[in-house]
Amino acid sequence: MTDESVCQCDHIHETEVSNTKKTMLKDDDYIALSTLYKMFADPTRIKLLHALERNELCVCDLAALLGMTKSAISHQLKALKLSDLVKFRKEGQNVYYSLADDHVKLIIDMGLEHINE
Repeated sequence: MTDESVCQCDHIHETEVSNTKKTMLKDDDYIALSTLYKMFADPTRIKLLHALERNELCVCDLAALLGMTKSAISHQLKALKLSDLVKFRKEGQNVYYSLADDHVKLIIDMGLEHINE
């Protein structure tokens, strides 16, 4: 039994390989992209990002919304901050979080559109 999705030939298409190789990125770029997507691999982080897409919220708000401790929310927000996916602003003693930029919203929206096709 053969898998139809596996190529059965040994011929390399030199022109296509050469042209594609010219457009490939540096390994560091692929590592950075992989690291970015790892941030989207956790359901809690996705929920946080999706909530922050809708409203600027503080840790207390997010903890109440997701039914988690403030400590657990803060831990996830730190990872998202280090990946430049969220930003924050202080207002007195309150710290409010929001998405870092429209690219984050676009990634979430495109992912949701893809799974709902």
